[in-house]
Amino acid sequence: MNELPDDAAKQKVLYETLNGHASWSEKALGSILDANAEAIGKMQRATKLPECDWGFEYDRWHRLPKPQVVLFMRARYLAELNVLYGIREMAKGESQEAVNAWLAGIRFSQDLARGGTVIFVLVANRMLLTDLHALNGAIRKGQLNEVQKREVYATVSALPDDGLDWVGAWAIEVGAGEDFLQKLRTSTNPRAIWEETVTPVPNGIPPTALEIQTYREYALAAQAALGEPPEKAKTLLHDLEPKMLALGAVEQALIPSPQVLNSARSEALTARAELMQALSK
Repeated sequence: MNELPDDAAKQKVLYETLNGHASWSEKALGSILDANAEAIGKMQRATKLPECDWGFEYDRWHRLPKPQVVLFMRARYLAELNVLYGIREMAKGESQEAVNAWLAGIRFSQDLARGGTVIFVLVANRMLLTDLHALNGAIRKGQLNEVQKREVYATVSALPDDGLDWVGAWAIEVGAGEDFLQKLRTSTNPRAIWEETVTPVPNGIPPTALEIQTYREYALAAQAALGEPPEKAKTLLHDLEPKMLALGAVEQALIPSPQVLNSARSEALTARAELMQALSK
């Protein structure tokens, strides 16, 4: 991949086009796609493989912030370039190429999220939403034929209602967190272990067995809530906030926000439902 442009004017056109607020401009954006054609093509072909693993070794999860950020940002940039590729093809009248690109983008989001922690699924969701919105817009404009719409239906109907495996991502995240807490509790130098995370050392190191048990109980309750529809989950998670606030500083530093996850789930649920509704018409 080549980096996206750092020119503010080009970035503005790029994201306005990506979000459906501007028409395709070959003059402004064509060279960006041409410079990344090989990367886009490889990604599209790779999504046809039975499985693509974007995972980390989770016992090292809390030690590698910089490689994580690089991976996630480049995955998202590549997904955005792929959506733009579809927009460009649609502008040229190549609707099948556009559909192929956007369906590849959906599969890419699934590959990124599969077996990953919360950050994986959140980044994958941003990728997924852009493809769902692009397809929805094309269908509502009458740009897809019946064969193409059936192809889109086959892919989108196979997704979970909320797009991704949110509960699985939460379970992996908090499982890795509990393993890390146990490691801190049994270590002869827990502060040194925490310092490998490149974050300030909080109070409460090492955690006690009771604190880890409290963490586990809250995590499982939040996991059960995330298995409910987003509106119900929102209420359940609100009711769990006192338990979250009662966690120690160490445990709070490790656990992600289930409310943020649930809000993202709601966006995916709505986007998928809107696309399915457009397909039904």
